[in-house]
Amino acid sequence: MVHTTKITEHMDVISKVVGKVDHLDGPDKIKLTKASSPDGQHHHFIPTDWIDHIDEHVHLNKPGDDVTAHWQHEKS
Repeated sequence: MVHTTKITEHMDVISKVVGKVDHLDGPDKIKLTKASSPDGQHHHFIPTDWIDHIDEHVHLNKPGDDVTAHWQHEKS
């Protein structure tokens, strides 16, 4: 289990850089900033179980293309 208390705002989320942390959305999701979204207009969410480890960045255990293909989109 990853200690999500190490996650802070604006940390890079890395597999390839898929975005920046806006904040934790509950205990099991990271909400990414709109500005780091491909279109710059929507938040995306990734589950915390995709985290491999955390240092100065959040490192994921999935390839970047897999992350962006399966992340959750903000509901409009």
